[in-house]
Amino acid sequence: MISEQIENTSKLGSGAQPSDAASELKQRIANRTARVGVLGLGYVGLPLAVEFAHAGFEVVGIDVQQSKVDQFNRGDSYIKDVKNDVFEPLVRSGKLRATSDFSVIRTLDTIDICVPTPLRKTKDPDMSYVVAARDAIAEHLHPGLLVMLESTTYPGTTDELVLPKLEATGLKVGEDFFLCFSPERVDPGNPKFHTRNIPKVVGGITPVCTEVGALFYKQALERVVPVSSTRVAEMVKLLENTFRMINIGLVNELALMCDRMNINVWEVIDAAATKPFGFMAFYPGPGLGGHCIPIDPFYLSWKSKESGIEARFIELAGYINGHMPDFVVEKIQNALNDATKPVRGSHVHVLGVAYKRDIDDVRESPALDIILLLQRRGARVTFSDPFVPRIQSDGEVLEAQEMFDSIASADCVVIVTDHSGLDYGKVIERSRLIVDTRNALKQFTSPKIVRL
Repeated sequence: MISEQIENTSKLGSGAQPSDAASELKQRIANRTARVGVLGLGYVGLPLAVEFAHAGFEVVGIDVQQSKVDQFNRGDSYIKDVKNDVFEPLVRSGKLRATSDFSVIRTLDTIDICVPTPLRKTKDPDMSYVVAARDAIAEHLHPGLLVMLESTTYPGTTDELVLPKLEATGLKVGEDFFLCFSPERVDPGNPKFHTRNIPKVVGGITPVCTEVGALFYKQALERVVPVSSTRVAEMVKLLENTFRMINIGLVNELALMCDRMNINVWEVIDAAATKPFGFMAFYPGPGLGGHCIPIDPFYLSWKSKESGIEARFIELAGYINGHMPDFVVEKIQNALNDATKPVRGSHVHVLGVAYKRDIDDVRESPALDIILLLQRRGARVTFSDPFVPRIQSDGEVLEAQEMFDSIASADCVVIVTDHSGLDYGKVIERSRLIVDTRNALKQFTSPKIVRL
């Protein structure tokens, strides 16, 4: 059931008279006859499309990968958080379909842009996917279309990069078409929070744009949080992930300190977390991974430099987090040395390569850096992961190995991703030496265990 606690957006549009196009679009949205489009059918776009189809809208997904389109149209979900027993009936009913033909935008009432925004090697945003999506929409822009950018990016992207191209068609924002930014907040693998129940922030170029965008999201999501502008909405996502990245950087630095002082950092954090106010527990690890936290803060850092401001906290946290794989490899080397073995020629088995537990995503995973660093030091590296069948390392494809056979033959086992459901007691039993970077073996005491 959709929550009725949506903030009142009328105050944002005080004094503004909606155009005929806005009134007609709002009516179609409210009675759920609007045709919804989602451009980019990945971990953000596909779940969003499913929620609107589930709410009764006719939804068309657009993607440049024909293989993905074909799999979508077979009702075969390739996103772990979207189960086939939910997805397939929506496709079969005709509520959901996908295409690689961008001209379908001419028939749509709304279009959400859900494309990647990676960083270049120089740590500046790669906007090529957003630009391509913008250009395709501009080619087929028509009166009455609501355009929403969900891809995480720097403040100013919507009004500086997207808007001018769309208004170059001769249509006016807030009157003929409507443009908003609404940051995606997807947390893959989270069983509690998903697309429908994560509050949805939305900010428009004009107050009318915000009203239309908020009304749209209200139809399928439990709570909508309108803000005064696209720039505020863009900054919201960057604040959220910068907050996490900096605090993880802090606790990773604390882990380095505790290691030198022979203090158990995990015990320190658990004890500090008993304070009922003024403290929020963050935990160290082998490095940052995923599609957001290692990347998003650098959009803000890059943009702030344009304004003559140096983002020192972001840069420092990025440096510390980025060097955690080196620290892990040093721990492995020291542990092997204590066992009178060199890294070169030793068999090191990496347990878990996804960037976090219970998902199959290896984007920016610290495990990839750890494996590469070990290989370059001459180790023979294998891995196992119940969710990841293969990875690439230094141009070589590595296939996942049977876990317990590999553990038994390894000189050192490294727990990089603490997937639940694994028999860690058996891991200890079969292993000769374990470096635990996630405190997965918290309840165990053994001389075999070396903790981060």
